[in-house]
Amino acid sequence: MPSQLTLALAQLNLTVGAIEANTHTMLAALADAERQGADLVLFPELAITGYPPEDLLLRDDLYSRLDAALVQLADASTQTALIVGHPWRQGGHCYNAASFYYQGKLQARYFKQQLPNYGVFDEQRYFSAGEQSCVVEFKGHQLGLLICEDVWQAGPAASAKAAGAELLLSLNASPYYQGVVEVRHQQLAKRCRENALPLVYVNQVGGQDELIFDGRSMALNALGEITQSMVAFKPELALVHFDLKTPRKGQIQAPLESLAELYQSLVLATRDYVNKNGFNGAVLGLSGGIDSALTVAIAVDALGKDQVQAVMMPFRYTASISVADAEEEAKLLGIEYNSVSIEPIFDAFMGQLAPLFAEELPQAGDTTEENLQARARGMLLMALSNKRRRLVLTTGNKSELAVGYCTLYGDMVGGFAPLKDVSKTLVFALSRYRNTLGYVIPQRVIERPPSAELAPGQLDQDNLPPYDVLDAILEAYVEQDQSLSDLLASGFDEAEVRRVIKLVDINEYKRRQGAMGPRITQRNFGKDRRYPITSGFGKINW
Repeated sequence: MPSQLTLALAQLNLTVGAIEANTHTMLAALADAERQGADLVLFPELAITGYPPEDLLLRDDLYSRLDAALVQLADASTQTALIVGHPWRQGGHCYNAASFYYQGKLQARYFKQQLPNYGVFDEQRYFSAGEQSCVVEFKGHQLGLLICEDVWQAGPAASAKAAGAELLLSLNASPYYQGVVEVRHQQLAKRCRENALPLVYVNQVGGQDELIFDGRSMALNALGEITQSMVAFKPELALVHFDLKTPRKGQIQAPLESLAELYQSLVLATRDYVNKNGFNGAVLGLSGGIDSALTVAIAVDALGKDQVQAVMMPFRYTASISVADAEEEAKLLGIEYNSVSIEPIFDAFMGQLAPLFAEELPQAGDTTEENLQARARGMLLMALSNKRRRLVLTTGNKSELAVGYCTLYGDMVGGFAPLKDVSKTLVFALSRYRNTLGYVIPQRVIERPPSAELAPGQLDQDNLPPYDVLDAILEAYVEQDQSLSDLLASGFDEAEVRRVIKLVDINEYKRRQGAMGPRITQRNFGKDRRYPITSGFGKINW
């Protein structure tokens, strides 16, 4: 009976709905693994359709294309076996399935038992849960099949062990967020120790709408120790060798420093959103402020300097140093740079509106003229986007979006918001980090007090608490769902807390209309946090 087994982990960047392209990518990986002597190739969860396919799963025509893809993969398994994730309809149900093919035939099919239905996951909308373990004998080894959430719960792995599994194989589409690496390892190690079994974990990589998949596939021994791990945020094919049912020690990737990890995740998300959606590049407003400075750096690192256009759109309130800093960064990055004044556009608007505003009395907090400036800029960017088919990147951060410090149809205009889940304090940290890779963000941009420059002498902190205070309140209220009393017990100023809570609550309508952006926390403004726009719940705290 053979004691050795070589598995190939195909950590791939797949696209939701691109069934034929995904299948081609997998066939190429299978051929590569076969050349390297692999016995079996593992592909990620729902690899054929990409993850998450969402309501594509409700379309009948998806399954005819899926059937054709499965035939291709089966036919290619003559020498090297493969396990691939895909949806499967059977008996009036749809399952999240993993199929094992070898020598051109289906050897086994497993249905995912644990269906996540929290945070960004919505699997119970589409799938029925499997009820049985699946253990396959292959070249003298008893392989227990699992899919993603199955390893986050104790039951499926224990059932596979009871059914005779000697090695656990887990297919995954596990999204990235800050801190997930350690949490993930703890869960996988726990399953290994509970069952005294080694485990092989393959994860996909790439950006899919707001989700980021970080890869970092790995093998663990029966003690839960990582014996081999793969790169983060990049496709890779790696072989894992087993001797006497124990994974041989292989290359272990050093963990990324937290800011490096975050920056790479934003670059990957931006690259995949622009490219997978067929745009010719990106265009954005470069204001001389820190948010647009970091956004344009991310865009260039994601797409290349030839695919990025930056536009400075000055007004009478724009500081000369803002113009100089924007121009300097554009030169440092080597990108196309234009300067277009919005003064005549604004004046034309105001001229047309003057008769309508003639009898309006000045009111405290009236931001009409400020918003017109932002909207004039938005129209210019969208015109460039339409003409050149370049995606407009919005530059707002999570702190601003949380409290509505942004203009709907103005600086919120665009198709993708790289900083949507990035707090203002983290924007500063990431900007400093980016300059360690090469100086591209002028130091004065990092050091200057932030300003929207929509009014004379305006500073962000004239209207908001200091960002370190604001971000701490927002983390507690938005990401941890703490109450007013919880926040006050933590020592925050009551007036500031009530003001921030009110701003968060009343600006849900803005966020709902804002651009999509990559998720890096467990509570992003998107799938994670789903609050009603019309609500009286929080008014007691205002």
